[in-house]
Amino acid sequence: MSSWLVRGLTMTAVHVLARILLGVAVVEAPLNSTVWRTVTIAAVVLIALVWGGFDGIRDARANPDPDDYEDLTVRWLKAGVMAGVIAGLISWILGNTVLAGIGQAGLFVELIAGASFTALLVFVPAFVGAAIGRWLIRRDQNKGAPEDDWSVHEDHHADATAQ
Repeated sequence: MSSWLVRGLTMTAVHVLARILLGVAVVEAPLNSTVWRTVTIAAVVLIALVWGGFDGIRDARANPDPDDYEDLTVRWLKAGVMAGVIAGLISWILGNTVLAGIGQAGLFVELIAGASFTALLVFVPAFVGAAIGRWLIRRDQNKGAPEDDWSVHEDHHADATAQ
């Protein structure tokens, strides 16, 4: 199974579960809906951020040269788009049949606007997490490396004084 497919299906499940829990919470405590919305969005973002960070760490450890990095951008973009479309469809079906509290948007709105929002909720944090993970590994790997800044090198100053 492709790595983006695993990420997409998992993030679909996370998003659908978040929408179900949000729908139940809003129906039970409508005055706290802003808090519940914030918590569910934060949960989806945090899961994508952490998973993307793990991907970045694993990729940087596997590929010592940054030119050899895997394309995590497209992997997470595919996963986000997949999660958005499938989660939108499932949420629309559940909202019209079983759980009226998770929203009553039309199918077109769920598959276009909702899917786009979900794709961004998955892609952007995962991309940021991957960048942070790679940066952390590169920082650790470069701690023992010699300084490459020529302006502070001894020979650079010797050449300037000889002229």
